[in-house]
Amino acid sequence: MQSSAASLLQDALQLHRQGALAEAAVRYRQILTDEPHNADALYYLATVCCQQGHLVEGAEFASRAVAQDPSGRAYNLLGMALQRIGKLDDALASFDRAIVQDPRCYEAHGNRANVLSEVGRHREAVESYDQAVSLSPDSVEDWCNRGTALLELGRLDEAVASYDRAVSLRPELAELHFCRAKALARARRYSQAVAGYDMAIERNPRLVDALNDRGVALIELDQAEQALAGFNSVLAVEPDHFGALVNRGRALRRLGRLAESLVCYDAALAAKPGHPDALNGRGLVLGLLGRATEAMTDFGAALARAPNHVGALNNYGNALLDMERVEEALACFNRLLAQEPDHVGALFNRGLALVSLGHYVEAAECYQKVSAMQPDHPQVLGELLGCQVMTCNWSEIAQLAPKILARVGQRTSVVVPFYLFAIGSTPSQQLAGAKDWLHHQGLETVERLDARPPDHSGKIKIAYISADFREHAMPYLTAQLFEIHDREKFEVIGISIAPDDGSPMRKRLVKAFDQFHDVSGRSDRDIAELIRHLGVHIAIDLMGYTKNSRFGVLAFRPAPIQASYLGFPATTGADFIDYVIADEIVLPADQQPFWSEKIVHLPGCYLVNDSKKKIAARVPSRREVGLPDRGFVWCCFNGNYKITEPFFDSWMRLLNNVDGSVLWLLRTNDTAAQHLAQAAATRGVDPARLVFAPATRLDDHLARMGLADLFLDTLPVNAHTTASDALWVGLPVLTCCGDTFAGRVAASVLCAIGLSELVTTNLQDYEALALKLSNDPTLMQSTRRKLAENRLKYPLFDSDRFRRHMEAAYVSMWDIWRRGEAPRSFSVAST
Repeated sequence: MQSSAASLLQDALQLHRQGALAEAAVRYRQILTDEPHNADALYYLATVCCQQGHLVEGAEFASRAVAQDPSGRAYNLLGMALQRIGKLDDALASFDRAIVQDPRCYEAHGNRANVLSEVGRHREAVESYDQAVSLSPDSVEDWCNRGTALLELGRLDEAVASYDRAVSLRPELAELHFCRAKALARARRYSQAVAGYDMAIERNPRLVDALNDRGVALIELDQAEQALAGFNSVLAVEPDHFGALVNRGRALRRLGRLAESLVCYDAALAAKPGHPDALNGRGLVLGLLGRATEAMTDFGAALARAPNHVGALNNYGNALLDMERVEEALACFNRLLAQEPDHVGALFNRGLALVSLGHYVEAAECYQKVSAMQPDHPQVLGELLGCQVMTCNWSEIAQLAPKILARVGQRTSVVVPFYLFAIGSTPSQQLAGAKDWLHHQGLETVERLDARPPDHSGKIKIAYISADFREHAMPYLTAQLFEIHDREKFEVIGISIAPDDGSPMRKRLVKAFDQFHDVSGRSDRDIAELIRHLGVHIAIDLMGYTKNSRFGVLAFRPAPIQASYLGFPATTGADFIDYVIADEIVLPADQQPFWSEKIVHLPGCYLVNDSKKKIAARVPSRREVGLPDRGFVWCCFNGNYKITEPFFDSWMRLLNNVDGSVLWLLRTNDTAAQHLAQAAATRGVDPARLVFAPATRLDDHLARMGLADLFLDTLPVNAHTTASDALWVGLPVLTCCGDTFAGRVAASVLCAIGLSELVTTNLQDYEALALKLSNDPTLMQSTRRKLAENRLKYPLFDSDRFRRHMEAAYVSMWDIWRRGEAPRSFSVAST
């Protein structure tokens, strides 16, 4: 009988090797009929059952095999069967027994690792894979699975190395190249990932998932056109390939082809209704199309289906941030980070939300984490700089500023152009920084609207575009200009890109324009098409690259003439902005090489003012605002971000030289106030001599400003509106003229009111004049008297005079365009 069983076993094994599983199983069962405890027959029958998918039966035979022969191979087989029927704890125990029986059983080590990976114990899994490959260095499967476990642990470079070993062993296998390429993509090594996908596709041209993922990597490399071709190839093979539909939508979104992108996402949702990835992508497109309500609905639907969907949480938070629902946005980012603490996008966006709330220290912590995790993040250094600038953290600014300025113009990183002003950038750096920002925002390649010849007859239509047609500093300068424009020659249109805040100023502005359009819920293109439809001749951007601006509107070139004015004291770097409206002091003609716009000089000062600006009737006492009853009061009501260390040093020397004097500052944020107080103490000045004024209504602020004796200006960014406010209430301003537009505004303002003697050109003269004025009451009195006499005689606050000059500039721009000439710099004659 023994020889018969042995013969049957040999026959069965031969059939087994040939793949005749059913016939082999019959032979194994024949053996077990006569020898129920035959360990070999039990082992191989268990193997056949597992191969045939009869998993429960396979586990039963494997268990019987172990009972007869508790060897490493038997326990390993039992573990494999138990794993396949979902009994993972039992499988793990069986693999452990296999290793005890045979420590060199590399299959047991590898299979144990597979179970550990399956239950999320990836660190232990890697240790088991290490054992497996040390015993069998040529085990392709274990090297590949080890790479997958390392990916789960975020050990990306090690994962790539593991896949490298697998590929070196079986370079002909497309799947191995595919896995390696995915690891490279996870490691943000996108160029290498694309090459890896290419190798996978070369070995298996119908590996559509590789073609799809290759397109995703190309999108990350800003090669959306090439990515689009890849997705098209996938869809030619599998028209309903969900991933390709979603990613094609993403590529089209990157290319600005929003309508086509929306069609892709709709097709993806038809293939998989309610799928959160497609809902999330469609929400992004709807947001870009200005359909904010629908976008929010899609993000909400995605989260209803998948409450922890990372992309939807992040995008929902961004949408809330755009709608200025900052607390809700912050909650979204916090929720995302609770499940994925190292999510770079959420950390960065959380920083943006915290900045909006004025929590600069917490925001800086977010940006520092992002920088540590992704050193090449294009925006993080600039945003971190912003936090330090806003809090007067000069030691950190000194560390960051050189790094940022060294990268300007290289397109490797970008900084909000507004922050460049605060770190002493040169005109050439400001131009390069603006072009970096344009590139980062994708505004260089926006497809222009079809040319529409404007009506040459009748009134010139002027459209003013801003998000600040509300309670904001800008309309306190411009409202009267809008009201008094010559309606016989001009039609004046307001384009508001921010919603109604319900303020009295908003109501005043709506009445000031001939037409007022609230376009806050519309896309850039839709707004541009509205401007074009209205037949606007000259579009005036009042914001540039400031908070809440929609500079992309003008990238579509909706008006034949487009100009920058007031809100952004630097070049935009944009070829679609024809002019910048300035004056000879803030922007001398020799600066033209550093400006993409042609320079228009108004006579006197470029800064518009409202001669109706109200000052509160009640003036508080010094004591009421925290000032001493006696003593010289220096003040600087500039935003704290404008205060730089050299000027603060000068102010501290002044305090030390003038007994009983105090320095009165705005409290922009508590952290800045703390840093300034600490800086005073280290310079030998009692921090109590720094008095911080809280924010208040403008008319009350103007009333209290007059309690100061002298306004001390800053560099590299001067007082702008604040300088006008100080002079309006009779407070002299001492300035130092800088090298860029932002640092020359106060000089222009002072010259326009006949006080050029208060303009200095270096810190030494600035400090000396400040000390002289504080020690010479007669000189101080005569200066204040001269200011009072000049206030309504000189051009600065002559709103109608300014209006005439601004309108003359518009007429010249229009005449140049009508003659078919290119924009050119010119000066407006004084009238």
